[in-house]
Amino acid sequence: MQAPAQLAALVIASGFVLALIFGAVAQKTDFCTMGAVSDVINMGDWGRMRMWLLAIAVAIAGANALDLAGLVDLSRSAYPAPRWPWLAYGAGGLLFGVGMTLASGCGSRSLIRIGGGNLKSLVAMVFLALSAEMTLRGVLSPLRTEVLSAFAVQFDQGQDLSWLLAVSLGIGKRSVQPWIAAGIALGLLAFVLKDRDFRADHERLIASVVIGLTIVGGWYVTGHLGFIAEDPQTLQEAYLGTRTARPESFTFIGPAANAIELLQFWTDKSARLTFGVAVVLGTLVGSFAYATIKRRFHWESFASAADTRNHMIGGVLMGFGGVTAMGCTIGQGITGISTLALGSILVFFSIIAGAALTMKIQYRRILKAG
Repeated sequence: MQAPAQLAALVIASGFVLALIFGAVAQKTDFCTMGAVSDVINMGDWGRMRMWLLAIAVAIAGANALDLAGLVDLSRSAYPAPRWPWLAYGAGGLLFGVGMTLASGCGSRSLIRIGGGNLKSLVAMVFLALSAEMTLRGVLSPLRTEVLSAFAVQFDQGQDLSWLLAVSLGIGKRSVQPWIAAGIALGLLAFVLKDRDFRADHERLIASVVIGLTIVGGWYVTGHLGFIAEDPQTLQEAYLGTRTARPESFTFIGPAANAIELLQFWTDKSARLTFGVAVVLGTLVGSFAYATIKRRFHWESFASAADTRNHMIGGVLMGFGGVTAMGCTIGQGITGISTLALGSILVFFSIIAGAALTMKIQYRRILKAG
């Protein structure tokens, strides 16, 4: 058996490699959740939305297969916790959707665009990380913890759909989990593949599957490879290499704040590299590597003061909204939903609603200006 320090290093290195793949694939195929919503709202094009949904389907199938096989315990992650802070999820998701529209992309997309030379996304990402840090432990934290998170429903077990249905039927969770996971995954798959054009687009199909598998890989790395039954220091179970001491997979808002903190306090022994920070760095490096190799890298800056303002405000809203909602379009929209958590589903639709509303307002302003 490897020493805990070596296992933690393996978890972090594996997260970086998985994120390299994620960043390169997303750069190659323009995978963008904000763009997916925009395409549907403005053009009626469901291509990129189908990519997002297919990635979710793959993540649900893979994560629950790991759980049912006993390799990962998804109930130990933060998403299906019994406490359901519905207002924080709804308001945080809504604000995140507004923010990602103003900033022309969510947290992961901003990293990918930075890798391609986009300075606008760099500004948005800096404001996102600072806002997230203020929401986690700073001046905005009381608004999150004492106001928005105060409105919550406490379930007897977890808030994931498997537990909720099992409790209502009076049967064990394992009796319903495979059916719910398979039903949702197959339903999404059927919707995605019913479109002939999308079926014919092999690049997008493969990219969606790969992105979904990176989420599954994250669960396996943190929940299985990094798990030890007894930490020599605490004599308790431990998930090594993670910030939350739980199983994790891809998410970008909290880790972006952690990355800024690590850069500021590098010599502080309490600051440490984690799986989440490695995912942020790996996504950036993967995107940059692909953009450079394929000669897609080019510098891009702001067109106007209004453009600068929108990216700054968008970054702040994403940082606050993402922390409040416990995740972003990837962190809740794929990783969280893969656990079948009710909160993740609420955040998913709240993000879409916030983005769609902002796009409609922007479109009306353009029409009036014209």
